[in-house]
Amino acid sequence: MNLIIMPISGISFLAFLFGLPLLLGVARLLGVYAIVRERQCHVYVLFGKVIGILNDPGLWFLWPRLGWKALFVRWIGRCYVTDMRLDQEYLRSQAVNSEEGAPMGIGIWYEMFICDPVAYLFKNVSPRGSLAANVSNSTVRCLSNLPLAKMLVDRHAMSRTVREEVTPKSNEWGYQLGSIYIRKVHFRDPEMIRQIESKVVNRLRQVTAAIKQDGVNQVSIITSTAERQAAVEFGKAAAVRPAIVGKTMAEISRDAEVAEVMFELLETQRIVEGKANLTLVRAPEHALLADLLAAEPAKLEKRI
Repeated sequence: MNLIIMPISGISFLAFLFGLPLLLGVARLLGVYAIVRERQCHVYVLFGKVIGILNDPGLWFLWPRLGWKALFVRWIGRCYVTDMRLDQEYLRSQAVNSEEGAPMGIGIWYEMFICDPVAYLFKNVSPRGSLAANVSNSTVRCLSNLPLAKMLVDRHAMSRTVREEVTPKSNEWGYQLGSIYIRKVHFRDPEMIRQIESKVVNRLRQVTAAIKQDGVNQVSIITSTAERQAAVEFGKAAAVRPAIVGKTMAEISRDAEVAEVMFELLETQRIVEGKANLTLVRAPEHALLADLLAAEPAKLEKRI
């Protein structure tokens, strides 16, 4: 019994392993069903006419939608699979001229997605290339002869202008434009770039020199003001000093003893602070030689 079950299970396994994919493939060739993936669209064409469009993801049975044409669409017709996902592109350095005649380059970035698969497939041979050419031409046509200051600053308005110009034509080709943004505005002439850099450097040097000179002037003003105020105060002090000293001396001179002691102290202080050599001379009433002779015997006695 076990020997009989084993071959049957093996045959069933092989039948499902090879037969099921073969059966599903034959069903797809006969137009029984189709699988539409996320953000995809299937366009079925038979005898040069569009007979069906599947733009929702999932499993579709074609016979209820296409009828008898589903049997032949895989054999003598064609199924176009279009990608409906959001796409983006960047066009670099589109040549324009400013109102002043400066050669400028504009980099423009835009998003797009397919909104009409039939128009995308049959109204234009290369809708993506045509859209890029349309965006480029609209950029040059709409943004040329703008003032240089506006071209460098007002990018939002320029992006909106280009989008309004491109959108009607892109819809005819099955494309829907998303965001359009001017990402880069630059000079295209290397000599002009060097001249602008030179002018900017010179201007920065002038501004730096002006700031330094203004700082020096401010310091000079502050210094001269401080010196003037100090000179005024010193002049006032010099004018008041004699009166103060005279008043003090008058008060001290009222007492003769105090005045005499004070002048002696001042004289002694001047002598001590002075750098002159000081010589001490003995008074006349004391004889220097007699004193030396009187002191000599005392030293001899001490030695003995």
